[in-house]
Amino acid sequence: MWVLTPAAFAGKLLSVFRQPLSSLWRSLVLLFCWLRATFWLLATKRTKQQLVLREPDETKEEEEDPPLPTIPTSVNYHFTRQCNYKCGFCFHTAKTSFVLPLEEAKRGLLLLKEAGMEKINFSGGEPFIHDRGEYLGKLVKFCKAELQLPSVSIVSNGSLIRERWFQNYGEYLDILAISCDSFDEEVNVLIGRGQGKKNHVENLQKLRTWCRDYRVAFKINSVINRFNVEEDMTEQIKALNPVRWKVFQCLLIEGENCGEDALREAERFVIGDEEFERFLERHKEVSCLVPESNQKMKDSYLILDEYMRFLNCRKGRKDPSKSILDVGVEEAIQFSGFDEKMFLKRGGKYIWSKADLKLDW
Repeated sequence: MWVLTPAAFAGKLLSVFRQPLSSLWRSLVLLFCWLRATFWLLATKRTKQQLVLREPDETKEEEEDPPLPTIPTSVNYHFTRQCNYKCGFCFHTAKTSFVLPLEEAKRGLLLLKEAGMEKINFSGGEPFIHDRGEYLGKLVKFCKAELQLPSVSIVSNGSLIRERWFQNYGEYLDILAISCDSFDEEVNVLIGRGQGKKNHVENLQKLRTWCRDYRVAFKINSVINRFNVEEDMTEQIKALNPVRWKVFQCLLIEGENCGEDALREAERFVIGDEEFERFLERHKEVSCLVPESNQKMKDSYLILDEYMRFLNCRKGRKDPSKSILDVGVEEAIQFSGFDEKMFLKRGGKYIWSKADLKLDW
């Protein structure tokens, strides 16, 4: 069109000057209008071409925006797999006896703090089994006194805890969660929490007292399964008055408590969703109850194993990332399978510092 325009313009101009003088002015006006329309069309076409050329670039820029990194706000560190109990539904079994050297564990915890960790929960296995709780105590003290984390907690079966541990390390611990699946000792034995002459329920009462004496928030964890699903624990839980009563639906994890390579066979413990809901309905008057179905629990925890590898449970088994000690937190956490939305939905973020709980000790 740019080639034809000068020729067309010349033809128009020649035809104008061939006309009589009386009609010259009218012809010039028409010529001006024709020129204006021609150049407007050319400008419009050029603008459209520029927009078409720009669109792929803009789309490319949008596609190249990197995703925001996952912040390890709350981390569960299972530093040992060893345990003195044999719970039939255990989903983190004694497949190794490895425990990181203390200084390496501290280095990993520092990396997590630098990546944004606010809460660390130590678990197992049984975390008090290694070095009679001294290893655990040193990690608890390091996280609170040196890293100054807002919350440091422990999940334990409680059988190996001694009052001396509270005397040495209680001030650095925010929350102690004790696993208790039944207030019937015979049921505890069936589940695998029995240990000779020791009474799991009586020990629970003693630990509750120590938590109050040494200003540690007390929490109870219960796994609801085939052997306790019909039990009513309302009165006992109210009497113990924990800050939280976490109620889990028994969960199968391939390679841990089901499947060929598993050390447990938890299929006989499994209950359906409706049975779990009936248990929750029976305990609806317990204000501290925090329920977690299989759907809520499976991908909403950041779990570190004994090698400080994140464990991805999205496929129903625990697939490990590389260790944060080798590749750092940001790279390792990409393979964690962590569902942050479900973490928040299930109430994973709560008042978890004993300084903020304002408990009546």
